[in-house]
Formats: sequence, C-alpha cells, structure tokens
Amino acid sequence: MMSTRISQVSTVLLLAGGLALLFAPDDILPRLIPGFPVAGAWLGQLLAGAWIGIAALNWYNRSTLLGGIYGRPIVLANAALYFMSATALIKVAGRGDTPVALAVLTVPFGLLAIAYGWLMFRGPFEGDVEMKRKAQS
Repeated sequence: MMSTRISQVSTVLLLAGGLALLFAPDDILPRLIPGFPVAGAWLGQLLAGAWIGIAALNWYNRSTLLGGIYGRPIVLANAALYFMSATALIKVAGRGDTPVALAVLTVPFGLLAIAYGWLMFRGPFEGDVEMKRKAQS
C-alpha cells in the first residue's frame, strides 16, 4: 500500500533525525545554525522528543488505510508537521548562507508535506482501497 510506504519513509526520517538530535544536539545544532549556543542543546532534545513521538505514531499505524476520513488524526498530525517544517526550511534555504544539510532536508520534508496533504484532502490511493478490500474478503 502506498500509504504504508509513506508512513515507513516518514518513520525512518523522523526517527533518524530524532535520535541524532536526542543524543548529539550540542554537536549538530551549532553546525546547522551558526552562532547557536551550546547551552541551548535542550531545544534540540525537545524537538527530538516530538519527532520520535510522531515516528512511533507512524510506525504503529503503518498498515492502516490513510486518507480522507481514514486515519484523519494521523494524517493531520503529519501534514501539519511536514508543511510547517518544509515552509520554515524553504525560508531558511532561500537565504543562501544555509548549510547544505538544511537544504537537503527541505526535499524530503517538502515531498512528505505534499503526500500527506494529498492524503488529507484527496483521500486514500485507489490501490490502497483495493488492497484493503481484498484483504477483508
């Protein structure tokens, strides 16, 4: 199912970023944000907790039919996270003096914002609905 793949990609991205920020925020954040104070590493750990929480939500619901009225809370949480993250990253990447890592993060966050926006406003993918029907028969 396509929504399962989207959930898996989202889980991997958020879990990898969350674990990195959880255990090495004092090393990562100053590289991404020039002049970031090392004493503010707790902010990265706070973000890590949110990302790991959404990753767990996605993992536990990876086989659920998503889109339209199906799995609306999961889709809405992901759509909001990825849309807000993508717009913030696009704004930062547009400055020109941005580290390459932030510019690279813009692509998957933007693609996942589009995917979850599609699921929220359009509904489940046709292939997903057919697979669910076959599985229930």
